[in-house]
Amino acid sequence: MSNIPTTSSRQRYIVPLITLTILFFMWGFITCMNDILIPYLKQLFNLSFFKSMLVQFCFFGAYFIGSVIYFLVSSKWGDPVNKVGYKKSIIAGIILSALGCALFWPAATSSLYGLFLAALFVLGLGFTILQITANAYVSLLGPEEGASSRLNLTQAFNSLGTTIAPVLGGHLIFEFFADGDAISPQATRIPYLIFALILLLVAVFISVVKLPSFQSADEDMEVKGWGALKFMHLKMGVLGIFCYVGAEVAIGSFIISFLEQTMGMTEAVSKNYLALYWGGAMIGRFLGAISLNQAIAAGKKLVYMVGIAALVFLLIFSLVDLSFSQVQFFLVFIVLNLLGFFIGKAAPARTLSIFAGISVLLLISSTLNSGALAMYSILGIGIFNSIMFSNIYTLSIAGLGKYTSQGSSLLVMAILGGAIIPVIQGVLADHLGVQLSLMLPVICYVYIFAFGVYCSKKLKNVEQSGPVKGGH
Repeated sequence: MSNIPTTSSRQRYIVPLITLTILFFMWGFITCMNDILIPYLKQLFNLSFFKSMLVQFCFFGAYFIGSVIYFLVSSKWGDPVNKVGYKKSIIAGIILSALGCALFWPAATSSLYGLFLAALFVLGLGFTILQITANAYVSLLGPEEGASSRLNLTQAFNSLGTTIAPVLGGHLIFEFFADGDAISPQATRIPYLIFALILLLVAVFISVVKLPSFQSADEDMEVKGWGALKFMHLKMGVLGIFCYVGAEVAIGSFIISFLEQTMGMTEAVSKNYLALYWGGAMIGRFLGAISLNQAIAAGKKLVYMVGIAALVFLLIFSLVDLSFSQVQFFLVFIVLNLLGFFIGKAAPARTLSIFAGISVLLLISSTLNSGALAMYSILGIGIFNSIMFSNIYTLSIAGLGKYTSQGSSLLVMAILGGAIIPVIQGVLADHLGVQLSLMLPVICYVYIFAFGVYCSKKLKNVEQSGPVKGGH
């Protein structure tokens, strides 16, 4: 866009970035609550793996439907975000998300699985608007070469929410609001009402904060038609997001069941290990924000990254109800993650390929091995998931110019992977077992690896050259 901020105006965007970071935290927290809802609803309604995965199907399916609507409106009447503005669009997404949370009250009161799914669908529609607007907005709050670093930073706080959610959310649903040792349908009523109120407070806060506008007065910014689809790297990135979200959500959805079968753990214990999976993503995203920041000298990066990794690891350790001996294995993955960043040399595409390749190896290990080795392997994937969404996203919209919001809607549409992949894996788990079903995410990470290799070769200076060759 013609009015993307320059380096000299960075200070002006600190408050907006902090504001959006708060939003990303709540967004991550509520999204990860699905991993707690799945075993909870599975027990409450005596569901198969397939039926319990309808939680993710309805939630992430809403992303697809909402994005399709957005894309069709954009192609026919012009980009809605460019017309309405990012601020109003973000507030609208928050309010719709709050409504979805509030709908858990009648769902829990009536104890109907269908109403739970309907509430999740509305919640997903709200988050769809946030995905389209907030991610693109963060990428615009500074120079394009720093977009991956900024998005990794906000995604890190999103991961802080996903790390706390299994511990706090699991305690609320399985213990605090549970009916003794029995699973109570009312256990979700109060927690989700609280989430709705917090979201509304965030909406009020954003409404009073001055956010820069990136609407353009240029006539050529009026985007109609399907112009974004002429970019080959965007089309490949759409499938990349589909695979990444599908794999990450499927693995997170099955970790509690995986640990129950391979380690004999109860939900009360395994939710702490689930927090390690999502906490790993938080560590990796903080490290990514530093590693991919071109303004930091290489020597300082190492010091900053080691220090941040240690601090965030201690934070995660303080949150989970596990001893140091139970979490010390994670230090190996932190070291491996640091090595991956330095081999990647701050290049988003190269780093993406390295992390995807490691994830493939860890998944194969969790499938073929048993006991602690299988557990360590599957939990370690979280830290390598860390930079995938932000890197795929920023690589995909690089050089799109006036098609950025339309391209963003296509990428958000691809979050449909979070609805499709877990359901397919649920069918595989019912027939082949949880461990063998993990071969499905392996295929997803293999594609992400290939996408990273493609972008490392084709996207050099794409912001100056326009569409990648072969993009039509």
